[in-house]
Amino acid sequence: MDEQTTILIADDHPVVRSGLRAVLEREPGFQVIDETGNGETALQLIRQHSPRVAILDVEMPGMDGFQVAQHILDNNLPVDVIFMTMHNDELTFNKAMEAGAKGFVLKENAVVDILSCVSAVLQGKHYVSPALTDHLLRRKTNQPLALSSTLDALTPTERRILTLIAEQKTTKTIADEFFISYKTVEKHRSNICSKLGLRGAYALLKFALENKNKL
Repeated sequence: MDEQTTILIADDHPVVRSGLRAVLEREPGFQVIDETGNGETALQLIRQHSPRVAILDVEMPGMDGFQVAQHILDNNLPVDVIFMTMHNDELTFNKAMEAGAKGFVLKENAVVDILSCVSAVLQGKHYVSPALTDHLLRRKTNQPLALSSTLDALTPTERRILTLIAEQKTTKTIADEFFISYKTVEKHRSNICSKLGLRGAYALLKFALENKNKL
């Protein structure tokens, strides 16, 4: 029997939880091992069951999703985190990425997006709800240099890495694809940010998403 992908759902709305559970458990290989509406309980269940994926609502009683994810990150727990939220603003997105999220799904589209999101995360990719990606693409950016100038400054390897970042692949996945170390990819990412004039965590991911069609 194939190994099941174990999933925990934490959301304070029972209807949301039941809807997600129904969608996920129709997919062969996915097993929702538990669910809760409380952040503290979610963390306890994560420590108890070690699910492969934890789907966390941003706003929950006890602990919010950011606090739960930060505990997972700080303690190196082997759990991939997917955030759900009603907020499509950049601040919430940034906080989710800072907390180590691999997926970011808008709650209004969660039932539609969740299977694609979990599948992408299991493949070592990041997943951002298309509705949020559209929002990031529409917003006006304040790039310090013209796009053509920034891209021309990149080496072929850096350009390829930027393309893979736009495909929402993680640093580990990129390292495996290039047969190089994690630290080498991080160095390339740092060089790309320097050449593009990007500062701040996940500025590179946002740049790649916004310019995906031009890479």
